[in-house]
Amino acid sequence: MSTGDAPRDLFAIASPLGFSVQVSARYWDTIVGKHPDLADRLLDVQAALREPDEIRRSGRDPAILLFYRSDGSRHRWVVAAAKHAGDRGFLVTAYRTDAIKEGERLWPE
Repeated sequence: MSTGDAPRDLFAIASPLGFSVQVSARYWDTIVGKHPDLADRLLDVQAALREPDEIRRSGRDPAILLFYRSDGSRHRWVVAAAKHAGDRGFLVTAYRTDAIKEGERLWPE
């Protein structure tokens, strides 16, 4: 693969936990393919990472953090799931949900 073929970051967002979360345009397309209701919710996912209502550690994988932000409707959240190491992270998936999952609450404390 030449440098011209390298995946481009669609965005890199600084989270309140002190690390940046990034995603490539190609991987965002993969996420939207699995969750088509997110097609016009890129800004909501970015807001969930930048200014979440709550952040929890996943009960299934402790390396995954779940960033929840109300989507403006009653009892619905946009969730951005990110994995991180040090000061860098990447978006694993994103989806909408009607319930905040169990797991250690990390933010706000």
